[in-house]
Amino acid sequence: MRPGDKVICVNATIDPDKAEEIRKDFEIWVTKDTQYTVRELLDNNGIVMGVLLDEIHNFPKYFKLIDRFQEPAFAHWRFRKLNYATSEAAEEQVEELVGVGRSDEKQQEGF
Repeated sequence: MRPGDKVICVNATIDPDKAEEIRKDFEIWVTKDTQYTVRELLDNNGIVMGVLLDEIHNFPKYFKLIDRFQEPAFAHWRFRKLNYATSEAAEEQVEELVGVGRSDEKQQEGF
């Protein structure tokens, strides 16, 4: 997973024990089965890979665990990468498939 990748949220559940803390840190939360675009990946001092999304912006907070202010990031395991990184890549993929169909037609005409 890297910036620009299209991902889908596969897990938006909040552990009841952490619900209050999550509500304090995140003004906006992810929605399961919704597609997002990765804006940035945060290492979070090796604790857990965090994902920032183009479609969601939350206010930076101070996190004692990593000893800095930053925008709260979603855990990477909440997302699955989609097969294409950008709409341009998806269009290229479609053009490539169309091109394959054309060469098949040409081969059939030769027989």
